[in-house]
Amino acid sequence: MTRIRPVFSITAPSIGRRRLLGAAGAFTLMAVLAGCATPDRIAGEGSAFERTGRFAVNVSEPGRAPEAVQGAFAWRDTGSVLRLDLANPLGTTLARIEVRPDRAVLEHADGSTETAAHADALVEQVLGAALPVANLRHWLQGRTGSGPVTALQQDARGRPESFTQEGWQLRLTRYDALGPGLLRLERRDGARQISVRLALDTQADSAR
Repeated sequence: MTRIRPVFSITAPSIGRRRLLGAAGAFTLMAVLAGCATPDRIAGEGSAFERTGRFAVNVSEPGRAPEAVQGAFAWRDTGSVLRLDLANPLGTTLARIEVRPDRAVLEHADGSTETAAHADALVEQVLGAALPVANLRHWLQGRTGSGPVTALQQDARGRPESFTQEGWQLRLTRYDALGPGLLRLERRDGARQISVRLALDTQADSAR
């Protein structure tokens, strides 16, 4: 795996989270979603589902100051191997996650690595909130994926517009040929509220 330039060294969950939050704090949410730098597409052989875009994660909990983190990402999924690069708003890669059927590996900005059975916990170390990586493999392509789905609403072309799955409430809009160009996710874990926005770089042959 290529060494990440250690512009932001993520050496522990709390340190990496504070530094990423601090780097993002100088940028407003709209500026990030509208035009921050995105990572390069992830190189690889063979066919794969690929997207790049921006993310914004907001976490609120009674008695604590709200936390917000924004940045950019690159996604490459061959079906068996998923690669996810997370970057700060300037486009500098902060962490890389590789997901295989038997493990997920996080490479920190300093070159150190950590391994887990799934990617959600590793993403939480970087962003401060877990994201449903397994389900995103379906949602990014405009599919509900496996597992119970409730409150499903579809557009005139039969594509999911809103639904609830695995505790997440979703809205999918701005479709292009690959899938939704904008995803809004919300989840409540007890008193903790998590909101996520993913704004994708859409294709020229957009068919909204």
